[in-house]
Amino acid sequence: MSGPAVLRHQEEPVSTIPAASNTEAAPVAPAHGPPSFGALALRWYRVNKRRLMATLIGALSLLAFLIVWHLLTKYRVVFFVRFTNVPSPLAVYESFTKASHDPKFMMHILLSCRRIFIGFSLAALIGVPLGLVMGRFKLIHQVVFPIAEVLRPIPAIAWVPMAIMLWPTNEQSIVFITFLGSFFPILVNTLHGMSLVDPVLVRAAQCLGARERSIFREVYFPASLPHIFTGLTVGMGVAWVSLIAAEMISGQYGIGYFTWEAYSLVQYADIALGMIAIGILGLGSSVLIRGAGQLVMPWRSK
Repeated sequence: MSGPAVLRHQEEPVSTIPAASNTEAAPVAPAHGPPSFGALALRWYRVNKRRLMATLIGALSLLAFLIVWHLLTKYRVVFFVRFTNVPSPLAVYESFTKASHDPKFMMHILLSCRRIFIGFSLAALIGVPLGLVMGRFKLIHQVVFPIAEVLRPIPAIAWVPMAIMLWPTNEQSIVFITFLGSFFPILVNTLHGMSLVDPVLVRAAQCLGARERSIFREVYFPASLPHIFTGLTVGMGVAWVSLIAAEMISGQYGIGYFTWEAYSLVQYADIALGMIAIGILGLGSSVLIRGAGQLVMPWRSK
């Protein structure tokens, strides 16, 4: 072979890529199977560890409260506070078993819940938009705020005679008192939330061409939501206080009337049962509001 031919033969690149195989590669089996039940349970425990600890501490706290209550009533302790006539937890439980089979007791609870729902809903539907408008427009704030500040300190009991004169039925007057009890906390907290909105965000929205409606929807309302739900939670508690006071004075049905009637008939166990029912209903209402707040503001739950 001549010299140039030999050089051309040596300069030709040698392919290092292996020839394609005619047989396809078999799929690789997974190294591990699905996680076991123990692994899933351990993972769930790690995620919910804090919540479980809080639940456990709360349960132990309630248990300690019941034990202390039982001991104080069993030995009829008198130490500044007299426990001689206070019913024991077992007596209250017996009263609960009797009341659970009495349709009249359930009617008391349902009527109170209906009054709370109507009065609180009206307060939220009026208080939140009014607070937003008062926080945005100074003229409306200057007109409404003095009237609200004069009426806000008046307790619910003082409104009972006026409510009876204003409304034709006891049912309407009780709902009105419940409305007043929850209206002012909702209004004040909404107004406070509006005052804390960063003006830089408002100016930025205006520079981007946002109109007043868009500024309300995209800036003021989201920024005020934490304070709005704080007002709703506080307003729910005050609504129950106002409702019970109104039912005790002018009502014929409701859990407040049930408690007052038990006191008039010297049925101490029913008094404690009514108080516990009020506490549980109030707690359940607040839990519902906080749950709604977590749905509306998911970033706050983290």
